[in-house]
Amino acid sequence: MPLGERVALRAMGPGDAEALWRWNHDSEVMRWMDDTYAQTPEQVRERLTERPRNAYGDLLFGVETLDDAVLVGLVALHGAEPEKGIATLDIYLGEKTYWGQGLATDAMRTACRYAFEDMRLHKVTLTVVTENHAARKVYEKVGFVEEGRLRKVFRRDGAWYDMFTMGLLSTELR
Repeated sequence: MPLGERVALRAMGPGDAEALWRWNHDSEVMRWMDDTYAQTPEQVRERLTERPRNAYGDLLFGVETLDDAVLVGLVALHGAEPEKGIATLDIYLGEKTYWGQGLATDAMRTACRYAFEDMRLHKVTLTVVTENHAARKVYEKVGFVEEGRLRKVFRRDGAWYDMFTMGLLSTELR
């Protein structure tokens, strides 16, 4: 279990379905993330039950606080290939009462450290909607840099937004 200063990353399972369902149905949490089709809590539990165990190319971790062992979010590393040494990272904190406390930064740093040290990757990439200033601030704090811009690829409330592609090399982690 990768440990940060304030969070631990652990495998997610069927017992996390209620929290995941609640987060995915909260418009504030999902504001700058891709929507998926609506699922019932039972469907989310089934998806987590049937999901293959974490493996090198597809990892899904719950972000749990060290202080009170509360599941507050998730982080995924996917698309990793040893030959290329690159993976894509997705993260969000769903428990809004824990926002603004540095947990996302710690979770990002912990996931990236795991990617570089344990998975021996060379680079981690992500995309972020240009208007998601809070997320971008977290990414930059950890060392991610803007590498490009995808024009008008994210739609929310009838408007199209650009996305930044960002990358972090193993030597750049802060």
